[in-house]
Amino acid sequence: MTDSAAPNYAALIRFLLEPFMEAPETLRLHAEFSPAHSRIWVRLAFAGEDKGRVYGRGGRNLQAIRAVLQAAAQAAGQQVYLDVYDAAKSTPKIDHQRSDRPRRSRRRFYSSSRRQS
Repeated sequence: MTDSAAPNYAALIRFLLEPFMEAPETLRLHAEFSPAHSRIWVRLAFAGEDKGRVYGRGGRNLQAIRAVLQAAAQAAGQQVYLDVYDAAKSTPKIDHQRSDRPRRSRRRFYSSSRRQS
């Protein structure tokens, strides 16, 4: 796949995120492409007051944005990873939705005999 046929991930993210943000000018993006593995790492940071609106309830907005990015990357034969950084500290947030890690359930199910009333 050539670079000219690859999607413009930065523009796609701006298109998806800016409607949620009160201060879209604070959005900072950095995209890095690894041609050997056809992988793209996109890092984004934004102002703290937009955090709740961008993440959405339970992180649903960010999950939906990741799904759109993954669909665009899959159509181009690539893999994309989205990392969110804190604009003030430049420290990465923990990303629990990475596709390369197995998902674990945190719920514990007990049989009715083990329950205590």
